[in-house]
Amino acid sequence: MQGVLRFLGQLEGPQTIGRGPGFWSLFVVVVAAAAAYPLFSDGYTVGNSVYFFTWVFMALGLSLIWGYGGALSFGQTAFFGIAGYGYGILTINFGSDYGFTLVALVLALVFAAAFALLLGYFMFYGRIAGVFLGIVTLSITLVLERFMAQTAGPEWKIGAARLNGFNGMSAMPPLTVPWPGGPLVLFPDVELYYFVLGLLVLVYLALRILVNSSFGNVLVAIRENPQRAEMLGYDIRKYQLIAFVIGAALAGLSGVLYTTWGQYITPSSMGMTAASLPIVWVAVGGRSDLTATVIGTIAVLSGFQALTIYGSQYALVVMGLLLVVTVLAAPKGLILGLAEAAGRLTRRKGSDAR
Repeated sequence: MQGVLRFLGQLEGPQTIGRGPGFWSLFVVVVAAAAAYPLFSDGYTVGNSVYFFTWVFMALGLSLIWGYGGALSFGQTAFFGIAGYGYGILTINFGSDYGFTLVALVLALVFAAAFALLLGYFMFYGRIAGVFLGIVTLSITLVLERFMAQTAGPEWKIGAARLNGFNGMSAMPPLTVPWPGGPLVLFPDVELYYFVLGLLVLVYLALRILVNSSFGNVLVAIRENPQRAEMLGYDIRKYQLIAFVIGAALAGLSGVLYTTWGQYITPSSMGMTAASLPIVWVAVGGRSDLTATVIGTIAVLSGFQALTIYGSQYALVVMGLLLVVTVLAAPKGLILGLAEAAGRLTRRKGSDAR
């Protein structure tokens, strides 16, 4: 029992903001409000809301790799695409009966994680770091995007699944959950919303436990001073590789959920623009904290979508300006900066009262 309590106690710690009854009460209120949201909206709008949640998994993975581990990766969309295409190829060939879509989801994550393991092994054990790690991961992403874009011919197929080049792959079945009385098909509606919301809460809590564990503490130590961490006896390559693979699996989860949501995936999801946007989401929110990453990603994504509706020609320019302003004015991120300022103000008021 004490072991379980100690394990759950890692939900709070030095690597995450938010602790105590006040924070967790607010957390419950936010989750309850998100759960009640479909009761006050129509299915179409709720289904569109799933779009925003699907990207948060990728952002959380990048926060783990970059914010906690100090390794800037542009490869998140490569893992996103591998898992998305993997899910499409599996389900188009084998269908959705007997809950196979859930099996395909897991296998697609394994594909993305295995590719990250292979790539990460050569990068981290090859002592590639800093800006060169960003260059390598971006190059891999763009190579995959270019490769998939030239697969338009009829010869590019795997079983019954045509890759379709720039037009992308479509018509893959949505997630289907075996259920008493008949399978539950998760179309982009209320059912998929609750499925993705539940996954998001679980992943967020699991990552809080991970980064507040001894693994997370070592990862942050590597970010702050890799030479010192290595001199203390830690194999920094192993820790960075594990974080890289976990982050890739989360990006893969985003890819599968996005593919099931829209029932299509195209090579542009691995392009230059797609590869750079997660950097903006995570940097603006606060890359070194999970809560700030979640809030920042949803806020920036919402703003970006609004801009694409009312002025698409300015959307990317605004994203670029937002990143520059964040780096210059609040290098830790806007959300994390505001949280730290609020904490300092509270402590000052407390000391003045004494």
